[in-house]
Amino acid sequence: MTDVDGDHPAPAPPGQSAVSAQEPTRTPTARPFRQVDVFTTTPLLGNPVAVVLDATGLDTATMQAFARWTNLAETTFVLPPTSPAADYRVRIFTASTELPFAGHPTLGTCHAWLETQADAASRTRFSQECAAGLIPLRRTPDGLAFAAPPPRRTGPVDPGLLAGLATMLGIPPDEIVDAAWADNGPGWIAVLLDSAEAVLALRPRDVDGRIGVVGPWPPGSPTAFEVRAFLGGGGVTVEDPVTGSLNASVAQWLIATGRAHPPYTVSQGAALQRAGRVRITVDPDGTVWVAGATITCLSGTALL
Repeated sequence: MTDVDGDHPAPAPPGQSAVSAQEPTRTPTARPFRQVDVFTTTPLLGNPVAVVLDATGLDTATMQAFARWTNLAETTFVLPPTSPAADYRVRIFTASTELPFAGHPTLGTCHAWLETQADAASRTRFSQECAAGLIPLRRTPDGLAFAAPPPRRTGPVDPGLLAGLATMLGIPPDEIVDAAWADNGPGWIAVLLDSAEAVLALRPRDVDGRIGVVGPWPPGSPTAFEVRAFLGGGGVTVEDPVTGSLNASVAQWLIATGRAHPPYTVSQGAALQRAGRVRITVDPDGTVWVAGATITCLSGTALL
């Protein structure tokens, strides 16, 4: 991600390779394009995603080049589904690599796709196909929601890594209440601090990888937790404004450990002058849903 979900390219997660730069050789085609702000009802206060709504015929190198050019956290490309159970297929790129799944691009892509569907107003449930599989989506009073995918890696981090996390976050190790792998695709490690204020006070440096930090607000506050997402490598550290994939996996972790009791709302982005709001709910079968408002900020065509 960039910006982090915005201004600087992030490194490829472990096990994923960046696509080398290549010059496209096709004749460009005008393709429907949207830029959608996610996890906000007010334009410019959420996390933007660029959506190319008809990527038929585009190769991987061209998709990666366009994602590098938009320089957003993620750029997505909508394609016909290969599964009969899906409404559409999406490929998700950061400025440097392709991701199997990401949260705010999932909501933003569904929002943009719905704007092209004649029967959109009558539909409440959708299915997105991506490299991580089929992702269920639905309308909710809090905006579009996706079902949190199963985590790829969970469990505690080893002591050496825990000490390294504290160093990267610029805090003593004893300020970390708990930490665990919370990876549903991008490679997140989740760190719990004792308060939202402690999360907002962080000034991380030399982050290597992807670290999500969460802390509780006092009872009765408008939001239950404050979240921040840091990623970096090669001496560059960036912060993501509002992060769907991280909030999904952190919710699964906090609920499983008895620290969170849905439904609840998370705030994220204040350190970047954003005002993201993420709503977490759970179905009776235990499925965690991540919801947020979405709004189109740019609409037109992209020559690709």
